[in-house]
This record gives sequence, C-alpha cells and structure tokens, in this order.
Amino acid sequence: MRWMAALALSLTLGGVAHAEVTETTRAANAAMAETLPWADREDEDFATRGFISAWDQPQIRADDGRVVWDFSVYNFLGGQTPETVNPSLWRHAQLLARAGLFQVRERVYQVRGFDVSNMTIIVGDTGLIIIDPLTSREVASAALALARRTIGDLPVRAVIYTHSHADHFGGVRGVVDPADVAAGRVAIIAPDGFMEHAVTENVIAGNAMGRRATYQFGAGLTPGPEGQMTSGIGLAISAGTFTLIPPTRTIARTGETLTIDGVRIEFQVTPETEAPAEMNFFFPDLGVLCLAENANASMHNILTPRGALVRDSKAWADYLTEALRLYGPRTEIMVTSHAWPRFGGERVRDFIASHRDAYKYLHDQSVRLMNAGYTDREIAEAVRLPASLSARWFNHGYYGTMMHNSRAVYQRYMGWYDANPANLNPLPPVEEAARYVRAMGGSAAVLAEGQRAFDEGDYRWGARVLNHLVFAEPNNQAARALLARTHRQMAWQAESAIWRNMYLVAAEELENGVTPRASGVQSADLVVATPTSYILDLLSVRLNPERLGERRYAFNLVFPERNERFAVSIANGVLVHERDVTIADAPTITSPRGVFLQAMATQSMARAVLTRQIRIEGNRRSLEGLGDVFDNPDLNFAIVTP
Repeated sequence: MRWMAALALSLTLGGVAHAEVTETTRAANAAMAETLPWADREDEDFATRGFISAWDQPQIRADDGRVVWDFSVYNFLGGQTPETVNPSLWRHAQLLARAGLFQVRERVYQVRGFDVSNMTIIVGDTGLIIIDPLTSREVASAALALARRTIGDLPVRAVIYTHSHADHFGGVRGVVDPADVAAGRVAIIAPDGFMEHAVTENVIAGNAMGRRATYQFGAGLTPGPEGQMTSGIGLAISAGTFTLIPPTRTIARTGETLTIDGVRIEFQVTPETEAPAEMNFFFPDLGVLCLAENANASMHNILTPRGALVRDSKAWADYLTEALRLYGPRTEIMVTSHAWPRFGGERVRDFIASHRDAYKYLHDQSVRLMNAGYTDREIAEAVRLPASLSARWFNHGYYGTMMHNSRAVYQRYMGWYDANPANLNPLPPVEEAARYVRAMGGSAAVLAEGQRAFDEGDYRWGARVLNHLVFAEPNNQAARALLARTHRQMAWQAESAIWRNMYLVAAEELENGVTPRASGVQSADLVVATPTSYILDLLSVRLNPERLGERRYAFNLVFPERNERFAVSIANGVLVHERDVTIADAPTITSPRGVFLQAMATQSMARAVLTRQIRIEGNRRSLEGLGDVFDNPDLNFAIVTP
C-alpha cells in the first residue's frame, strides 16, 4: 500500500488558476453534452434515496489534529457545468459528493462520501456486520459513529472485506478492537487469498506505483472546476491511519454460506476480476446483493494507470453472468463498494446484464480485432460500445475507459510488442526525441508545429510533438509551457476523472517541477503481515549490480521472534534466498526482523551491529559493504521530463 501512503492529504495542496479555455474545448464539451442521456434520472434518485444525516463537522481529524478528510473541498459542486469540466463528469461528481448516512432498506445502511469507498452496515439480531471499513481508521470510526446515532450503539459482530484493495479494509481498527477479534467476539471474513494479495500487491513495484498514483489520483491538485474532479469511483482517498486485521475466516468457493448474528449470507468467489481476491455475496432474507467492486457507477480499469497486473475482462463478465443467474431472481436491492445502490429487482437485473455486456463487448471485440491483425493503438481507436450500452450512465468511462481497457485486453494476450519489427527495438525516449526534433527542422520548427496544433485544437498531436521537444531539450521553457497548456485543454475535455487528473498533474510538473513527496510511513499492521520472503524479494529488486561488482556474499539470516531462518546469497547481480536452509561456514546474522529491515533501508547495518541490535556470528569481514549494494529508489522520479 505504499502508493496509498504517498497520496496522504494530497488534495489540499497546490492550486493555481489557469483558466484558458479554448473554443475547441468549449465546442467539445458542448458536443458531449448533446450526446448524454439527460432524461435518465435514475441515478439522481438512487444517489439520494434514504438519506438520513451528514457528519456535523466540515472535517475529520486524527488524534494529533491532522485533517484526514475534508467534506468542504467539494462544496463547489453546484450549479451549471463550468467550461473547464466535461459535462458528464460534472454530473457524476455531483452525485459522488452526496455524503452521509443512508438507509438502503430496513436493517441495511451505507455511509458514503467519507472516503473513496463505501461502508455498508447490516443490522443483525444483536449487533452489526460491517462491509468494507474504508481506507483509514479515523474516517471508519467517524462513519460508524454517524450510523450509531440512528441505529443505536450496537456492537460490531463481524467485518467483511469484499476484496484485497486497501480502501476496503484499511479502516478496520476504526470499527473493531483487535482484542475482540482475538477473543472470538468479532469475525473477520474475506475471500480466499486475501492476505497474500492485500500485503503483497504493491510490495515489489510499490515505488513506481506510488509515483504513478500521484498522477492517477491528482496528488497536489486542489479540487475545483479547474482542478481535481474526484477519482471517478469516489471522491478521494482519506489520509488517516491505515490498519489491517487478518481474517478469521476465508471463503474459498462459490456456494459457501454463513449465518452471522442471525443474518444468512451466500457467497460467490470472483478471483482475478477487479482484484486478485474478491467475492460477491447475497443476503437472502433481505433481498440484498453485494457486488463488491465488480460493478460500479462507471466502467472500471482492466489495467490501472498507476500500474498493476492486467485483470481478466472475460472472467469479470462471466462472473457477472453467474451472479445474475445465482442471485438475480431473488434480488431487490444491489449495493457495491463504490457509489450508490440500485433499487428494484428489475432495475438491478437490467444493470447487471448491461454492465456485464459492456465488459464482454470490450473483451470480445478487442480480441476480434486483435485476431484480424490490428494493434493495440488501432484497437483503442476502433472499439466503442454500441449505443444500447453507451447510453447507460454506468457504462461511461469516469474511471476506466474503453481506450485504455481495450489496450489492456491486447496486453493480456499479446504483450507490449505489436509484431512490427520497426517497434521491436526502438530508441529510448531521449535519443528518439533528439532525432525527431532534428528531422523536423530543429526546435523552433517543432515548437511552431506544437503551436499550430494547439491553435487548431489538435491537442493529441500537439502533445506528442511537444513531448519530443521537451525530452530533447528539457530546459526549453517555451516547449514546457505550451505542452502544459495542451494537457490542460485535454484535461478539461476528459470524461474520465483520472485522465483529467493525469493531464493536470503533468501540466503542473511541466511548469513548476515535481513537488517532492516524502516516504510514506508504512502501516505497522502491514509490515507485520508481510511475509519475510516478500521483503527479501523487495531487497532483490533493489540490488544494484554496479555497486556489487564482483563481490559475493553468503550468510544465514535468523529472526528469532518469528522462528524464521533464511539462507541468503548475493552474486552475479542477484540475491537468492531460501527458507529453512543453512549455508555451511557462512556467517549468521541474528536480529529482530524490524531492526534488520530498518538497518537495510537506512544503510545503517554497521551502526546496528556496533550497538548490538544486530548480532553476527562467524566471519564479519565477509559482510563488509553489504548495506551499500542496495538502492533507495527515488520517490520523485521524472515522468513528463527525462
């Protein structure tokens, strides 16, 4: 979850006015408005139905006074669509911003707008079942406190994690005490594989994902008509304390049932869909179906721009088909992990079928064109939902888009290479850019072409041209400024909230440089839960072969408090580790795991040995320089410049 830590309180920073709206952008947004199904007011009803109360303070704060959630930053979302916002996105953001406690039906409540995700609450015979306790402890605690003002101070009997993404379990300590879980008074239920994926999805590539996530979620942008306009599936990620309590029960197969505090639940496991470990479930006595994050008020991402493993769009559609068969005839209300519920059995079944068809169309038509020889970029230009599907608000691309998702389908099957040998071994970006600029007649000619493209509203081409100039001449301020202006026009036309964020963050960094982000403090719960083997894998990908040179290391690593022993060897530019193996005649490092990790992260191994926090038995001299062969990756590496 390193990328989430990097985004803490990111939406209260920055904020520079740049309202230069071109006629092309005005015309594009006006043309979009003409195509939208304004007569369909179903979501306006569903997003407000059952509203009970809002939080009585403009902000939620941590114990030390830090603001972890600010309701007031979205107060601008009223009135007519500004010129700087796509009209479809403006409508969507207005609905997402409706925050507070809602009654879904008798015994079923939701708290929405306290985080990027929802908390759903089921009232059992003697207490509460919490579904998805948000991202951080503070907002989860406030959400439960708001609910209890209406439903009473009932104890929590169980928490259900729908899937392995942090915004659906990180607030768990805000709703339950780990001691109650340990004592068996509270059950924690999750899909099979939850812990593995919850703690490891972002470990290996966490630094790169964290930097890219600043673009996806608009870190440093102020919410407003010229800035951040939600994350597409929710407002933003809360900035409180991230926590984790491991499940006490996992669900491994579709058809499993549980009765919790008198509430019957039927489960459907849906691995490799929106998350590697995810599940839907149905409450037969309530007629309520939870589709987790497999169904949303937007098309989702098959491959998130921040980076992740490519998801299986075919399996995603197939599991929605299965959910429709298993639960559709008995369902009267559907709730999900983001956005608002859907009411009425007929409306729910219509939604599931249409949303399923959108993912299936995406998959099938992308593969059809792939098999006809089209490349990912060509497929992205060609695949569009038919009118029967695109007319539905919930199939619009506020988060994921058809263009990005079709390329993800191609990537899942075919990889990055499009089979054209000209693209087999391209030059790196800086070298390629220098040659483009030279071929186009020099920097003045390229800048003139970028200006012509801007003036004509040909922003996609202008961005490509100017990007070459910036990579060839990173200090060319005229090129950077014009590219920033170009990105803003595309941002203000974007229906996707995260496309908007990415364009706007790029513009800010071109003009003002990268705003440094400090290393996020990792959650103690997450560190404890991460298997040592994964941490050693992280060390492996930080090994710098140039620093290592011809040196070789071999040692045994012992963490007594965990009863763990590893054999570690470093040679030929790679680190290899094996558990429960001992290397004969090699030194043994014995240490509390946390002390060893801190020493490696801060390159303070020698100091830890001298202070006897770490003990070495055997040939110490053979370990000299060990802490110096690992990189501490740059948290703020360049993206829109070389």
